Amino acid sequence: MSQTILVTGGLGFIGSHFIRLLLRERPGTRVVNLDKMTYAGNPDNLAEVEEHPNYTHILGDITDPEAVERVLSKEKPAVIVNFAAESHVDRSIMSSAPFIQTNVQGVQVLLDTARRFQIERFVQISTDEVYGDIGTGSPPPSEDATLRPSNPYSASKAAADLLCLAYHRTYQFPALLVRSSNNYGPNQHPEKFIPLMIRNALAGDTLPIYGDGQQVREWLYVEDNAKAILQVMENGQSGGIYNVGTGSGQYNLTLLNRICEVLAYETGRNVSDFSDGMQFVEDRPGHDLRYAMDDHRTREELGWSPVVSLDQGLRHTIQWYLSHPDWVERAISGEYQNYYAAVYARSWDRTSG
Repeated sequence: MSQTILVTGGLGFIGSHFIRLLLRERPGTRVVNLDKMTYAGNPDNLAEVEEHPNYTHILGDITDPEAVERVLSKEKPAVIVNFAAESHVDRSIMSSAPFIQTNVQGVQVLLDTARRFQIERFVQISTDEVYGDIGTGSPPPSEDATLRPSNPYSASKAAADLLCLAYHRTYQFPALLVRSSNNYGPNQHPEKFIPLMIRNALAGDTLPIYGDGQQVREWLYVEDNAKAILQVMENGQSGGIYNVGTGSGQYNLTLLNRICEVLAYETGRNVSDFSDGMQFVEDRPGHDLRYAMDDHRTREELGWSPVVSLDQGLRHTIQWYLSHPDWVERAISGEYQNYYAAVYARSWDRTSG
């Protein structure tokens, strides 16, 4: 595929892995990364490719129509893959406005501008959280299931999904949706569950577990997800929705115990050195107990399946964090400390916005 691809939010966790995959496996492709560099948009994530002749980073915000217009006018991308989003549930509970602005209004700006420039493909990166809390024993929802988001973050992503599908129906706009399960891997911001626990365990800090730790998630290694997104971008049907998961759920508490075991093995220490730090904390409001998806469409139509097991992925991830302590410390400097205290060091305030 010899063309220009605009990736929005490419300095973030999944976006940066996707960009590296594109540059590695599609060498004739120009990649333009539009990213406004929020706390989660880390330039370190793409330091290894910043001098690549086929890579360009443009500082800009998808909610700014003039900025998006300038980029599309100058770069003339054939495809847009939209990773740009506020993506952390805890932050959305504390303040929902940034999520509506970026995740809904930003998508509307991209869609309108892309339609004027007759973009060939528009891939919206979504989440399994739009399906809401899946009851224990209930079958995993397919792509056609009713959306039942439970928090401001997932509601904003569901709204964006519906907006994309409406543009496809009304304007025959070439939108595709990718709904992925919980990603993990190198370069993930330490506010997320797995890197948070790795960092805190190594620092001798508390390992805070919401509620009783019985929440169930499908954990998808980020490289597997990036490959699925590439498959959807190149071979998915216009207007199609593609679930991307593993088909295997894991309790948060079970996963945390496994993290402690791998840390002990990698550092030559006792498991108790890490597991003794576990502490149950007040659950967040509206916390979904189980996420799950039926991803047969993606596997059968596109021939994709995950190749990295959870054990393999955890080892790779923990090894990366052990070898990149400076990256971690830069990521948690400044604003992160205020966020962490607001979430884990006090009770949730369910009344203030």
